[in-house]
Amino acid sequence: MTATRSVVEVRRAEDRATTTIDWLDSKHSFSFGHHYDPDNTHHGLLLVNNDDVVAPGTGFDTHPHRDMEIVTWVLRGSLVHQDSTGNSGVIYPGLAQRMSAGRGILHSEKNDSWTLTGQQSHSEPVRFVQMWVVPDESGLTPGYQQLEIDDELLRGKLVTIASGMPAHRDATAIAIHNRYAALHGARLQPGQSIELPEAPYLHLFVARGAVTLEGAGGLSEGDAVRFTSSGGQRVTATDSAEILVWEMHAGIGAAA
Repeated sequence: MTATRSVVEVRRAEDRATTTIDWLDSKHSFSFGHHYDPDNTHHGLLLVNNDDVVAPGTGFDTHPHRDMEIVTWVLRGSLVHQDSTGNSGVIYPGLAQRMSAGRGILHSEKNDSWTLTGQQSHSEPVRFVQMWVVPDESGLTPGYQQLEIDDELLRGKLVTIASGMPAHRDATAIAIHNRYAALHGARLQPGQSIELPEAPYLHLFVARGAVTLEGAGGLSEGDAVRFTSSGGQRVTATDSAEILVWEMHAGIGAAA
């Protein structure tokens, strides 16, 4: 059912569940793995917003996924993807990746441990945000896409990174199999601001830096805001910042 009551809910970074092992520091905005909270399973169509740091030379071994649109956005370092359909690639800041798990896929994600100059470095962790949204329909053919999002397009304005919405078909963005959802991003310098879109559901995540949200005050790295039947507020950087915004025009159960 589409949301009707306007709500703006701030979720602080320190309140996220955390998975910490020798090679991984993962912070979960929603229930994930053994961190289950029946009151925190999703917002709109977004089920996962994991903020992951993976140590050099390590990563997620081959594991399965099914019926999920998985978008990965790297903030620092580089990440190697390999999957059972034969796709492989290196993801780095500014390169968006989408994996459609569809009727079933196996994949692995490892810290690439290479610098931008091509020199191998075993000292740099990779940090990335991985986000999962439900697809329009189950049982799709698994797929993969990665696309460079021009750095200049992400400086000072909100740019579409991934979308299944018809309104964004001409945009420079990777495609996801949900016609009600889009991911936008912005890199802001102090004093720069953007206006949030209006939608039944929005999810704002401060990936780096610090911002202020009109009507709600200051937000720091790792903070998130869940909007219901809202939008139009201004987000202003108080420090160099990077934000990720999901715009969703349906909730789970209403997207088919």
